Amino acid sequence: MNFQDVINKVNNLNDWIVKIRRDIHETPELAMEEYITKEKIKKYLDEIGIEYKEFESHRGIIAYIIKSPAYETIAMRADIDALPINEKNNKLYKSKHEGVMHACGHDSHTAMLIGACKVLYEMREELKVNVKFFFQGAEERFGGAKYLIEDGCLENPKVDYMFGLHVQTNVQRGFIECKEGTLNASSSSLKIRIKGKRAHGAYPENGTDALVCAAQVITSLQSIISRNISPSTMAVLTLGKICGGEAQNVICEDVEISGTIRALNEESKKFIVDRAKNIVENTAKAYGCEGNLYIENKGYPPVINDKELVDIIKFNTEELLGKEAYKEKMYPAMGAEDFSFYTGNCKGVFFHLGCGNKEEGINSLIHTDTFDIDEGCLVIGSAMHVLNVLYFNK
Repeated sequence: MNFQDVINKVNNLNDWIVKIRRDIHETPELAMEEYITKEKIKKYLDEIGIEYKEFESHRGIIAYIIKSPAYETIAMRADIDALPINEKNNKLYKSKHEGVMHACGHDSHTAMLIGACKVLYEMREELKVNVKFFFQGAEERFGGAKYLIEDGCLENPKVDYMFGLHVQTNVQRGFIECKEGTLNASSSSLKIRIKGKRAHGAYPENGTDALVCAAQVITSLQSIISRNISPSTMAVLTLGKICGGEAQNVICEDVEISGTIRALNEESKKFIVDRAKNIVENTAKAYGCEGNLYIENKGYPPVINDKELVDIIKFNTEELLGKEAYKEKMYPAMGAEDFSFYTGNCKGVFFHLGCGNKEEGINSLIHTDTFDIDEGCLVIGSAMHVLNVLYFNK
């Protein structure tokens, strides 16, 4: 099947793919709770007739076309969970679940992958590669990618190349953005505990104020990024939550601070953690308190895009949308993405699919209550998935 025949085949599915996106958009579910979403995906896979395997523990589904163990294996990922956000868009397919919304475009990712699944399954006799379609839950909170990996989904047959995409409203529909090397930062959650001594607020000399100490710790930690990290090195240390105190007239005994560290490599992350621990412990000591910093989890590693696969994204974008449609992303994003678990185990690439439309006012950022997409991007995403697979079908 030639290039134009493939594109025509995908284009003919446009209305069906849009319908799937809206169907899934209406019933968003949080990470590890994707029961309805999973059943809907299974319904569409059954319509296609493709084989699949489901996982109860984390709601994941893997559909597959296995031709021969000797062939290369291409995999594609769509995340399926939603966010705890109350949708403000007034569309007919608006979320029916109060306080939950597909505000990150995972409904779109799922619909596009189902579309690609249908096209490639109908072409299965022509394929000289194996294909796996990952419908993955829990991207937003628990790093659901690692559960699929632990279940052996990258094996039997072993995945050689992994592709993933994410819609972005800051990229206009009809454009695709990608970057060789580090695309997304790593993320780690931290917790700081300051221990002082309780006393009556009228007699502060009898206590040790953990709240005053915590204020100085927070101020001092800001110097790590501004004074200890080179301006040419991208990193973030954000403290987003502080809890402490019992009453307005009681010297605070315990304070807990929560935050996140974002870095582009393990060396930078280790430096930030070590420096932060030193500041917390010694500042607390100077104020007569005890201070400790804990890394609660290792979070997500950085997403590292393989050069060979980035070149394939560029080639297919230019073939599908024209020479001007491919945009080289200049700097890595500091947001984390659990696609990094895949790129840590096989060659992979993650790219951004434009879904914005300034003329129609579709420009709200992801993770906001007015996020939406130009649905014209859906058929483009499906076509890219198909073309990425067919690139290896030689």
